[in-house]
Amino acid sequence: MKKGKSQAICWDRGRLARNALKVRTSSDGPLYQSRLSRFALIAGGTPAVPASPLTAFGLIALIFICASVSLAQRGTNKLASPSSSSFFLTTEPNAIVWIDDIRRGVTDATGRIELKTSTGRHTLRVRALGFKEATAPLVAGRRNMAVKLVRTTEQAELAFQQAEDAREKARDDEARQKAAELYRAALKLRPANAAAHVGLARVLLDLNQYEPALAEIDAARRARPIYPEASAVEGRINREAAFTDEAIKSFRRSIREAPRGLQPEAHVGLARVFEDKGQYDEAIAEFRKAIDQLSDSEPVIYQLLGAAYEKQQKFKEAVAAYEKYLALAPNGSLAPAIRSIIDQLRRDAAGQEIIP
Repeated sequence: MKKGKSQAICWDRGRLARNALKVRTSSDGPLYQSRLSRFALIAGGTPAVPASPLTAFGLIALIFICASVSLAQRGTNKLASPSSSSFFLTTEPNAIVWIDDIRRGVTDATGRIELKTSTGRHTLRVRALGFKEATAPLVAGRRNMAVKLVRTTEQAELAFQQAEDAREKARDDEARQKAAELYRAALKLRPANAAAHVGLARVLLDLNQYEPALAEIDAARRARPIYPEASAVEGRINREAAFTDEAIKSFRRSIREAPRGLQPEAHVGLARVFEDKGQYDEAIAEFRKAIDQLSDSEPVIYQLLGAAYEKQQKFKEAVAAYEKYLALAPNGSLAPAIRSIIDQLRRDAAGQEIIP
């Protein structure tokens, strides 16, 4: 996205019980985790084991957050972009925007953001602190769209919004504990708020409180039995707790529950599980599905994809993925490290044709 705050959808923020590093990738703090690599120290971490000579550095998240990748895409090493178009949305400043219940970004200080979406019918949802949420259909072919929000005085809604805001801004455990308290206060006002239960589960996951987090997912399902986001977060909790089989079941349930299978958070979660198991082809396929579902708009998934290719020693494909990351986020916090990785990979792939 060229305007507005980038929002990573894949959302893997808890500490992994294996050797892993954390790198914050977006304004709301989703984190991707990956195993140690030769560039591990650029994340500010200290390796517990020697860095691998073959793998660079992968993020895990959130982000984070679907249609299947076409057979043509899966049959080639080139990074084909899905059919998509962009439009500009104007609404309140710092408003959170979802398309088809998938979080896609935050508007800038002027209330504007550029969004990509695939062809077909979609639904837009917008929320800003102190305002009532609004939904609207996306009209195909429009280049500009405005959504006017109306202020709300409903205490339960305001309490929920404050909790969400606190979670997204939390950068340490003390702040996360305060966010958890705000969620609990919001739930006292509206016990059946499924989204608040999921938000609290995310905070508890960040605090490594797995059993209480799963209890919140169960509460969310009691209020909303079919809830793709809840299933995706459940998958993340199970993965962090090293319950691999349960994590796979949760992520696949999330994809089944989602309309048209639109659940990139679950696809990235599956990819991370497959990476844990050394099944890199399967991981790459899941990363590509997430990229497709997010209309080729999230740089962090290309970083993950590049790391997966590295683990296969497919240096040309890794370079292509990392370059796509730089094209989408040339000034991102990881851009200098990614450029260093690309330079090293070009040396590793000396004499081979680099994919454009």
